Parts: sequence; structure tokens; C-alpha cells
Amino acid sequence: MNPLSYSTLKALTLRRQARTRRVSSYDRTGGNADFWHIPVGETVTLADISGAGCITHLWFTVSCKDRDYLRKTLLKMYWDDEPEPSVYVPLGDFFGLGHGIAQSFASAPLATVAPAEMEGKRGGNMAMNSYWQMPFGTRAVIQIVNECDEPIRAFYFYIDYEEYDTLPEDVLRFHAQYRQETPTRGIKGELGRQGVDIGSLFQEPNPDGKENYVILEAEGAGHYVGCVLSVHNIDPNVDGLTWWGEGDDMFFIDGEELPSLHGTGSEDYFCHAWGMHDRAYPYAGTSIWEHDPRYPGRHKCTSYRFHIQDPVIFTRSLRVTIEHGHANLQNNDYSSVAFWYQTEPHKPHPPVPGKWERCARPDTIR
Repeated sequence: MNPLSYSTLKALTLRRQARTRRVSSYDRTGGNADFWHIPVGETVTLADISGAGCITHLWFTVSCKDRDYLRKTLLKMYWDDEPEPSVYVPLGDFFGLGHGIAQSFASAPLATVAPAEMEGKRGGNMAMNSYWQMPFGTRAVIQIVNECDEPIRAFYFYIDYEEYDTLPEDVLRFHAQYRQETPTRGIKGELGRQGVDIGSLFQEPNPDGKENYVILEAEGAGHYVGCVLSVHNIDPNVDGLTWWGEGDDMFFIDGEELPSLHGTGSEDYFCHAWGMHDRAYPYAGTSIWEHDPRYPGRHKCTSYRFHIQDPVIFTRSLRVTIEHGHANLQNNDYSSVAFWYQTEPHKPHPPVPGKWERCARPDTIR
């Protein structure tokens, strides 16, 4: 029997051949210092697991004085002694939160919990959970890279996994990739600062999507299961003058020149309508709302779309893109994490930008 099964209520009725295991930061002396200290510039291996298995749950929480620790701390994962990491992303973005901001939200694969006094704060403390299934055939290595300007005083973690005798040959591997463009290059300059209402430019053409923001470029066979997209709307100089959410999503599958999946707007792709809203649901929603009344003038949004019920399947390659404003007319800060499963070897990830490049701009820049 295949030890892997879908994580549904019905699947819980089936007997499975697996052993439940855990790696955690518990105090080996029997005391209560259940955390690891990670010095500045250090890379630590949280788990190095031999044999076949599947990571089923991650829980992390961090204490660090650096306000940008969620962007400066990197998460890396390797499967089966591969030379390039399959996961290489900033910590906060992996768990569904961009801009280095702490916030509570819940979705099917990701959930975070922040204390009330930390909600919406840059560098706030919180619990981070992942339920992405991450299978491996012979080995799994999970690492944390501390690029903060302060030591990580306490890194608490659970890594829950299942151990198998063998893993079926056709099981794909989990991947997560970070990208950013800060800012995107609007084809007509900064519209807001020119006093241009984007509604007057709705007929501007974008037939091929060549200047779109790229969320993922993958080679091999597999399926895309979603993304987290963070946008800092720095283009307008008047609220509501320019709206970034008219950018269409475009998926180019197996080398096609024109996208076979073409959307109608950014908020539509993230399953919203008439703008982004302060709502978080299992497969789509917004984890950081740009109109949060506690932080006027912030104009930072993070939204997510998970293709768990509707994965995008590819056999040779996949290019996932989205316009930055209608027809790529806007100059805004974009960053993203794409999640997908595929055969190995995978195409190496693009270089992760330096720590200062990854840090979000101040909330108010006008």
C-alpha cells in the first residue's frame, strides 16, 4: 500500500504503513530551555533525516531583536542529497506573510498566530505553521540561515514527519521559490506621480505578457500548487488614483508562446472581487491587508492562492506570471513565493537577493 494518502477526513479511515516521528528543539537536559540560539551569520541544520519519509508539519517561533528577521532569516530544504535546495525562501514569506510583518491568519496549508500586541507589526513575534506535505526518498535536510544583524536569541521548532520503508517512484518533490522586483518597471513611468487615473488606460494592450512579473519558472514535470504575493503600492500619490489589482495572471505551460490560462485581474486570481479584502479562507485570501486601519498609509498587501483542489499540471515546463497593474503600467514593489511539486532534478532557483534588498520599504514614502 502506498504510505502516502490525501490529507482528507475520508483518508483518516484508511490504515497506513508509516511511523510517526519528530525532530524538535526541546531541552535535552530535561530543563525548559526548549530553543536553539543562532548567532549572526550562522547556518544551522534543524533536521537531517535519513531514509524515506514525508514532512507533514512545521511549527516555528523566533525571538530576535532585528525588526526585519522575517525577511533576513532564510529557510532551506534539500531532498535526497540534491546539490541545489528545493526550498530557499525568507522565513516569513514561506509561511504566507510578506513585508517582514507579523499577522494571524489561517489557510489550508499555512497558518500563523500572533499575540494581539504583535498583530500587524514589522518584526513581531508569532507562531508559524506549515502543513505542506514534503516527501523524500533517502534524506531530508532542513536549515536556517541567520542573516539578521542580531543573533536569534531563541528559535523554537517542531518538525513532524512520517517514516516509510520505501517511497514510491512516482512521488514528486516539494519546492518553494522566492522572487522579487522592487520596484517593477512600469512601461509608462510612474502613473500616480503623473496624476494619471489608471481607468483611462484600460485599452493599453499587453498581448504576450513578456514584461509581466514572474512568479515561477520551472522545468520538468509536475504541478503548481499556489503562491503568496506581496505588493507595496508605492505608485499612487493619491489614494485610489492607481489600483495595482488590475494585473492579469498568465500561465505559460510546456513552452507555449501565449498563455493557455489567462486571468482577468489580480484580485480575481486571488479569488477576491472589487479589490482585496481582509479575509482569509482555506485556498485563497489576504493575510496582510493594505487598508489595515491600524496602520494608515502602509499600502502593503499580501495575498495567497493555493491550487490544492485545482493544481496546474505541466509535463515539460511552467512559467507563472502576473501583470504589475493593467498592461504592466505600474511601478510597485513585488515579492512572491511559489509552491509546486515536480520531478527531479529541478531548475536551480534564481539567486536570493541580499538581506537589505529583501527588506521592505518604510510604510509611508509619499
